[in-house]
Parts: sequence; structure tokens; C-alpha cells
Amino acid sequence: MLGDQAEYLLNFSKPKVPKERLHLPGPDVVDRLYAPTDRNNRVLGNLQRFFNHGRLGGTGYLSILPVDQGIEHSGGASFAKNPDYFDPENIVKLAIEGGCNAVASTYGVLGRWRGSTHTRFRSGEDQP
Repeated sequence: MLGDQAEYLLNFSKPKVPKERLHLPGPDVVDRLYAPTDRNNRVLGNLQRFFNHGRLGGTGYLSILPVDQGIEHSGGASFAKNPDYFDPENIVKLAIEGGCNAVASTYGVLGRWRGSTHTRFRSGEDQP
């Protein structure tokens, strides 16, 4: 499949970024990468919470559910087939069921969320 480029592609050994400069994920990712910066303790604490929850908790990886409900355009085209996901509580439930570390959306969408899931999520009942 690679044809005459096989040798070049399979034996490439001159990366532009040396492996020594890579920051690999791990359970200490916040302490190692973010703590030496000028971020305040509240930000560092919240980052640590993101990294410690969900199915990837404690690994240094994040799984964030992105939700774009048509900020620039109408979300009707995307969500009309499944109107349950116009409801912020269902978005958060989906993220919890999927084991996500966080949800990324607009404040307008998630700011309306005040359901029972919110209380369980904040108290840690749904967390591993």
C-alpha cells in the first residue's frame, strides 16, 4: 500500500521534537506539569479533580465530552433527531455514564443544570 514511500515512512527516525521534550501522562501530571506554573491553588485543585475522575481517573489522561448545541448556528439540525440532549441534565448523565472526566460546553447550556444528578455528581457518589 505504501509503495515507493514504504522505506521512508516505516524507518523514519528524525523527529522534529525529541522524545526528551515530551510530557507523558501519569498520575502526577498536575504536580509535574501545572504546579510549576503561575496557576493558583484553586485552579490546580480543579485540574486535579478532572484528572482523578471518570474512567481514566488517575492515569493522566482526560476524556472530555464536547457539546456544541449550535452556538454559531441553530442546534436544531443536530439535536432534532434526539431532543433529549437539549436538556443539560441529560448531557451530564451521558458524560457520567460514559466515564468522562468533564463536559465542555457553554455556560448557557450547563448553567441551567440543577437536577438531582448535580447533587450526586458534586458529592462524588457517581465517581469511581
